Amino acid sequence: MGIVTAEAARAQAFAEGLDLVEISANADPPVCRIMNYDKFRYEQKKKQQEAKKNQTVVETKEIKFRPKTEEHDLNFKVKSIKKFLAQKNKVKLTMRFRGREITYSQSIGLEAMNKVAEMLADEATIIQPPKMEGRQLVMFVGPK
Repeated sequence: MGIVTAEAARAQAFAEGLDLVEISANADPPVCRIMNYDKFRYEQKKKQQEAKKNQTVVETKEIKFRPKTEEHDLNFKVKSIKKFLAQKNKVKLTMRFRGREITYSQSIGLEAMNKVAEMLADEATIIQPPKMEGRQLVMFVGPK
């Protein structure tokens, strides 16, 4: 319609039975549109619901084990890690050291973490390599 006075725009909107909606207040002159505002709000709400439905939430799952965890138990935990990765979740691998076990953190601990990383090599990427945090060795892996 071009540049119109506010009164003329309101009169035009009232004549059509619609609403005068300000689109850009900072423009010079301000930009307005004649539309059905309720229908516009309804469509916006539907778009937001659709976007929310399509978004994926990435969770961080945690698997805990000890330096002396046996081979079979370790394989079982690796299987559950693969299941979490298939669901597109990140996994935090935590190896807790108790008492004097902390002396083996850099040898046995790193070996075990690297062994798990090898088992997961084809299905996961290492987000954070093994790192000591207090009395535990922590590694993050994510899906490929």
